[in-house]
Amino acid sequence: MQRFDISGSVAVVTGAGGSIGKASVAAFAEAGADVALVGRNAARLEEAKALAERFGGRALVAPADVSDEASVDRCAKAVLDAFGKVDILFNNAGTSSPKAFLDYTLDDWKAIIETNLTGAFLCARAFVPSMIERSYGRIINMGSILSGRGMANRSAYAASKAGLANFGASLAFELGPHGITVNTIGATVMVTDFNRAMVEAQPELYEGVRRRSAFGRLGQIDDILGTLIFLASPASSYVTGQTIYADGGYTAG
Repeated sequence: MQRFDISGSVAVVTGAGGSIGKASVAAFAEAGADVALVGRNAARLEEAKALAERFGGRALVAPADVSDEASVDRCAKAVLDAFGKVDILFNNAGTSSPKAFLDYTLDDWKAIIETNLTGAFLCARAFVPSMIERSYGRIINMGSILSGRGMANRSAYAASKAGLANFGASLAFELGPHGITVNTIGATVMVTDFNRAMVEAQPELYEGVRRRSAFGRLGQIDDILGTLIFLASPASSYVTGQTIYADGGYTAG
């Protein structure tokens, strides 16, 4: 299983304090990586750090707002000072605010685009030079089933995720000569702490997603972790510029 071994690697996870972030931190640590935890909520980052340390690796809490250039640059310096390198960047930080297009304010739009898309740009720009120096890197973007299609009441979110996937595809061509791959995970709607209350209170909002799934259910966080480790590992060395859908068949229908 050496192809999937990331022992000795350093992984940066943004949005590390959320449900997907914490699970990803634990998955990277279990696979042998040291992990830098990036996010705005220090208490949640400490929880994620404890999960990583159970597997014996090093974990660093590096608070930052991914939509703020100065904050990201300070974070990158702290991570590189602590670990000396970065092998894996998981651009996981994201937000959403489902509402009709005409109900969006400009601030609503900016909040989603700046976190989901600009945040990935800023983090990639901060960590890519370290990867280029070593001629190796894995950048993984947290996309969506809406990376390649639209959905009512999700215009800003869909725009951000489509932009993120195409940002990744474009970056793949620029960074490929430096041994760096860039891919996007197109995840289905997953039940997390962020949306659990809405899923339980308004199940009809997600009925269409359930019906289109080959499994008849929404996603669980564990459903994407195998794809994440694959894209972070040497096993994916010839996979780049792709959006890989871990969506229970939603986009196949």
